[in-house]
Amino acid sequence: MQYIESAHVELKEALTADIKKEIVAFANSNGGEIFIGIARDGQVVGVQNAEADMERISNMILNGIRPDLSSYTTVERLLEQGKSIIRICVSRGAKRPYHLSDKGLKPSGVSVRHGVIAAPASEEAIRQMIRDSDGTTFDKARSPNQELTFAYATKFFAERQVKFDANHQRSLRLIDNDMYYTNAALLLSDQCEHSIKCAVYQGIGKTDFLARKELTGSILQQMDDAYQFISLNNKQRSQFEGLRRVDLHDYPEYALREALLNCIVHRDYDYSGSILINIFADRMEFLSLGGLVKGLTLADIMSGVSQSRNTVIAAVFYRLELIESYGTGIQRIIESYAGYSRQPKFSPAPSSFLVELPNINENHAIDSALADADKVLQLLAHQGEVSRRDVENLLQCSAFPATNVLNDLLRQGKIVRFGAARATRYRRSK
Repeated sequence: MQYIESAHVELKEALTADIKKEIVAFANSNGGEIFIGIARDGQVVGVQNAEADMERISNMILNGIRPDLSSYTTVERLLEQGKSIIRICVSRGAKRPYHLSDKGLKPSGVSVRHGVIAAPASEEAIRQMIRDSDGTTFDKARSPNQELTFAYATKFFAERQVKFDANHQRSLRLIDNDMYYTNAALLLSDQCEHSIKCAVYQGIGKTDFLARKELTGSILQQMDDAYQFISLNNKQRSQFEGLRRVDLHDYPEYALREALLNCIVHRDYDYSGSILINIFADRMEFLSLGGLVKGLTLADIMSGVSQSRNTVIAAVFYRLELIESYGTGIQRIIESYAGYSRQPKFSPAPSSFLVELPNINENHAIDSALADADKVLQLLAHQGEVSRRDVENLLQCSAFPATNVLNDLLRQGKIVRFGAARATRYRRSK
């Protein structure tokens, strides 16, 4: 028999530890054969102790490669020109990507056959193999990163008296049957690769930023941080009905909570982009990636029909009592705006879903801003010039709203600014 290396044949003069990489490459590609005891030029050199080498190869396959590849490999001894050689037959595996146990699901541990060499697989190739072989949704698939920590999630589960040990992680489907972390575990881990971006704008357009922040870490941490951010920007107005004081937030707290949870639980995590939360004077927008689940329409969603895209994450959030039941979130957002003239808007697109919550105090806020501006102009007419601190004392507010009023008057050309730093002053335009 003539021995020639090819895309399906690898020749090795002697057994070395590198043989694991060759086996992995064939299993991740289209299969092949490895002959030990054959030189690169095809010359038969044989092996000294075939039985010992075969035992070593079997141990390498059983202990050095994951997932289990034993059913896709055979190891046998052949006689060629009176010499013992070893043939390893490797079939294409069904649970790709296979990898070296001590390297993990990284390019250094995952190889593929490229011509006559075993080459490191790219990170995108690894992700694609996972998608192809698992044949399942994102949160059920194996995580490419298996070196996960759960500092925030462990604390979060403990606070809600929900167990989070390895056995319960398996029951929650954060660990699969082959003992791999799933992408659901990745999302809950401190190594989560997705984020939420929050921004506050001046007025109703995106011209002027007032604040912006990107939230990272476990999606549980992002949820807590995002809710804190939007709550700080959910201003409160007080009014009196007879002798009773009534406090009205710009946005119903329940609507904010449900809109945020909807973004986190139902977004399409196959997209690498961030959830966007934009806060304007008249509205708050929640934009998540991924349109409606295939087969559902907006009318279905509005009537309470629900089909979760991320069933594992939805089950975890249900277990943590963050969501009460499926299909009620949007209905409850609508119910929280009952009696108000402006209503929430839901805008699905092929690759995104937008929830827009109106500011129920918007008209009052505009009237209040106009009144504050008039007060500043009256003070300027009386004393000629003012500092920001004068405006704070006048309006009985902090630096932030005082600066907003002054900036609005500057944009309108009603006042001018002079001086710098702490010596900055304002006076009416001539």
